[in-house]
Amino acid sequence: MDKLNFVKNGVLRLPPGFRFHPTDEELVVQYLRRKIFACPLPASIIPDFDVCKSDPWELPGDSDQERYFFSTREAKYPNGNRSNRATGSGYWKATGIDKQIVTSRGTNQVVGMKKTLVFYRGKPPHGSRTDWIMHEYRLVNTETDTKNSTQSSGENWVLCRIFLKKRGTKNEEEVTKSKNCNTRLGALEKTGPVFYDFMAKEKKIRADLNLAPALSSSGSSGVTEISCHEPDDLEDSTSCSSLSSFRMKLH
Repeated sequence: MDKLNFVKNGVLRLPPGFRFHPTDEELVVQYLRRKIFACPLPASIIPDFDVCKSDPWELPGDSDQERYFFSTREAKYPNGNRSNRATGSGYWKATGIDKQIVTSRGTNQVVGMKKTLVFYRGKPPHGSRTDWIMHEYRLVNTETDTKNSTQSSGENWVLCRIFLKKRGTKNEEEVTKSKNCNTRLGALEKTGPVFYDFMAKEKKIRADLNLAPALSSSGSSGVTEISCHEPDDLEDSTSCSSLSSFRMKLH
């Protein structure tokens, strides 16, 4: 049976209705490891391409979709382990820590590592961050550190997944929160503020017991009531003063 080949002129060409969405484990075990050990691949679906020779928007394939490439790592210095990830317009910069890729067979065996990189325009360290993301997959050292000549020749092979990060999800969440806030404010404007009378219970108890309300000596929320008999007392006092004055005139 002939091996399926979906790569034409370095570009992935899938039949209508087909999608390529492999897991991290499948990328490492079924594709990258087979590539390194020169074993037959499940399908010719990932092209060979040096991703650092071109800017991410110039790579083969549809820039609106995830793109996969087998690439080799070029040493930045002759005697160093750091990779040279500079392109024509910028560079790829690693972010975060490498993630272990564990097999799903229940043995908790680490089969590979995944490094996340972000593309920056310009030259380091003053580059401008973009939304281009790359996941670089590699085998663990225990699988490539061997005396086998086939493995040694493929030690620098990595598998890259490159895509443009979309910001639509975050903006939609912010819009939803703003709408919810405006809805609450609109409801508050319609109903008006709500006030609670915390003295209502005390007033009811005093009314049942025919008790006069206590005067508050401190700043309480109760309303101080003035006795309604005070004006009568003032009138009686005025009448007494007038009567005394009349008697003095008679004498």
